[in-house]
Amino acid sequence: MNELEQARKIINEVDSDMAKLFERRMEAAQLVAKYKKENALSILDEAREKDVIAKNSEMIENKEIKEYYIEFLKSTMALSRAYQSRLNEGMKVAYCGVPGAYAYIAAKKMFPDAVYVSYNDFASAYASVENGECDTAVLPIENSYAGDVGTVMDLIFSGTLYVNQVIDLAISHNLIACKGASVNTVKKVVSHTQALTQCAEFIKNHGYETEAYANTAMAAEYVKKLNDNSVAAIASDETAKIYDLNILESSINTSRMNTTRFAAFSRAQNKTDSTKKKMNEHFIIVFTVKNEAGALAKTLDIIGAHGFNMRNLRSRPMKELLWNYYFYIEAEGNINTTNGKEMLRELSATCARLKLVGTYYSKLEK
Repeated sequence: MNELEQARKIINEVDSDMAKLFERRMEAAQLVAKYKKENALSILDEAREKDVIAKNSEMIENKEIKEYYIEFLKSTMALSRAYQSRLNEGMKVAYCGVPGAYAYIAAKKMFPDAVYVSYNDFASAYASVENGECDTAVLPIENSYAGDVGTVMDLIFSGTLYVNQVIDLAISHNLIACKGASVNTVKKVVSHTQALTQCAEFIKNHGYETEAYANTAMAAEYVKKLNDNSVAAIASDETAKIYDLNILESSINTSRMNTTRFAAFSRAQNKTDSTKKKMNEHFIIVFTVKNEAGALAKTLDIIGAHGFNMRNLRSRPMKELLWNYYFYIEAEGNINTTNGKEMLRELSATCARLKLVGTYYSKLEK
């Protein structure tokens, strides 16, 4: 046997072993896909992939081939993602609005291979996951310009679902209209009330009339059907593409720092690894305090004493009890650690009602 034949024999043996290991790996990917579907997590986890590449590439002793092994890992993980996407193609994602709405765009960014199911309001979309019609619901929780979305906040407090993923979606409003329209032919603009508010300066400067619609995409749909060059909508560039409308003016919102935070709600709670610390890890809790002097201060002191930095504290009225409030907190850190669990135990002793809504890693999407 010459050197070439001997090398090919080794390659055949290695390929045989690799085929069995590849099959095992893809079986594990199948379990990962199932977990991600149940917990409303995206197929792509960039942080996890970077960790795998950094850790596994260190096992290569021959530095000359290390870069090739990194490419091998990337290729293998891409195949794993493709397989997971195929398995989860039937995943149903609920959102409020019609195709082209910002919630629709957020849903596509979170779950690019899913089936998107439209609902008329936040409560219906949320309920569709509770009753099993859909696997997850993508709903807005806060806008940097207009504040929190009260209806969704109330669902977080009173509902049974968990938040396992949050993205910050940069919002850019455009003036869109039918073919032949221009900024000068437009007399009236239609859109969601928040979009109209966020573009108030542009609207005022042009002397436009306004009319509120349930969401930006429905406004665009109306403009398309009307086909009147005196009526325009305020919506995203993707919405303009969907309804074949022209963009007359881009980025007309007054604030260029306009971002809406969307959360993915699911029936299962994702529990992050308690032994690993990752960047941008957060958790959400909602609670009510006992009717005692200093009860809220005591609760906040407990959170601070355990080293968790609060990035968001809000209060909302409880509809069933007049002049009573519940509180919503987002904080940085891993709550599944021993320290986090101890904090929850202490909070449960001071809070009349306490709910861990979920954990997530913050992402900014454009």
